[in-house]
Amino acid sequence: MLDDFVTFGRSGLRVSRYALGAYNFGGGSSMSVDPAASAALIARYRELGGNFIDAANIYGGGEAESIIGTYLADNPGSRERLVIASKFGGSTAQGDPNAGGGGRKAVMQACEDSLRRLRTDRIDLYWMHLWDPLTPMEETLRALDDLVRAGKVLHVGLSNFQAWKTAEAHLLAEYRNYAPIAGLQLQYSLLERNIEVEIVPMARAFGLGIAAWSPLKSGALSGRYGRDSDIGKGGRGPFVARALDERGLSILDVVTRIADRIGVRPATVALAWLQVQPAVHAILLGARDVGQLEENAAAAKVALSSEDVAGLEEASRPLAPYPADFARRALNSVSGGTRINA
Repeated sequence: MLDDFVTFGRSGLRVSRYALGAYNFGGGSSMSVDPAASAALIARYRELGGNFIDAANIYGGGEAESIIGTYLADNPGSRERLVIASKFGGSTAQGDPNAGGGGRKAVMQACEDSLRRLRTDRIDLYWMHLWDPLTPMEETLRALDDLVRAGKVLHVGLSNFQAWKTAEAHLLAEYRNYAPIAGLQLQYSLLERNIEVEIVPMARAFGLGIAAWSPLKSGALSGRYGRDSDIGKGGRGPFVARALDERGLSILDVVTRIADRIGVRPATVALAWLQVQPAVHAILLGARDVGQLEENAAAAKVALSSEDVAGLEEASRPLAPYPADFARRALNSVSGGTRINA
């Protein structure tokens, strides 16, 4: 089901179109999945054909990486068959100014700690989790390049970065001959399309792949909620409530109508729309149990009609502020009313 692979961004790394996100592995929150259930999710994900697992050094207070490491140790040969991604940048120690960010000391220590928890000698894709405005980008990129040259990291990426900062990092890496930026990890869904204004065009121009996180917008597109739902205040309730304002509910109405007509769940429609977006190379699935993982993974085999895709596009189209909107409207002035690259 998940044995459809792509080369991720500017790399030859073959990854499943659907990745298993480890955001909820371990930890003590109401959304946490215990180690046994997390291991079951990894096992079932692999049975479905997937090979791409995404974690971070701060997920579950570090426990997410430890759970993955234990699975790798308990299943000989699994490490070679899996693409393991993790992130650095989030602080791991209150009161320590060097326990987070993109400084060389922080990057090197974070990588060593992640390798130890993951029980592996290399991280296949290492993301900078968030931009550190206190550290020169060149320092971070040089540290990452050293990790790549040492064989501890194979590919690098950026997560939750603005377009201008991504462009700076990409061009700086090329100019300095550092390890190239393979791709980006960004929030993207029918309820969060703002990256299409600046980041998606930039990513396509530079050949950067996008791994989409929160593709169901914290569950708001899962099918569990509607106009009369009691969203609640615990767990993901506050995130869902913010997503399902009047505009969000209108988008959900369109998703639900299409789902009812073709006989699938709203989550399937939302994921099927995302998988045809041209800049998206991977979609991160976060599941609380095997049943939810199987249900969401089934979207890999669903193809929406062009009419349904167009309807979803129209209902959820993001506002394009100046100058992005000006550039779009100016196309006719540039082309003289002719069709170019149609």
